Amino acid sequence: MRPNCFGIPEPIACGRQLKLPWHLDLLLMPLVGFDADCHRLGMGGGFYDRTLAYLRLHQSWQRPRLIGLAHNCQRIDRIEPRPWDIPLESVITECRIYAQP
Repeated sequence: MRPNCFGIPEPIACGRQLKLPWHLDLLLMPLVGFDADCHRLGMGGGFYDRTLAYLRLHQSWQRPRLIGLAHNCQRIDRIEPRPWDIPLESVITECRIYAQP
């Protein structure tokens, strides 16, 4: 592990290829805020949306499943999604599971 540009430890890819997002089965995403329709607020870097932008072109793809992890106190009334936002399938909190309508 080594610190990334945000100081968060991440694996060093020594001699192995990193997996592309469409090869993954599941992404568990921490988030800053969310609404009941599973729109999310991240840290503002756009990494999530850029990494998963291919899903806007391939909406029938079933992988990876996109699940947000949050505390219920992070829920806000409404997030107005932007055209580049990739919605989550669901958000899991300590109180309940929110799923896309």
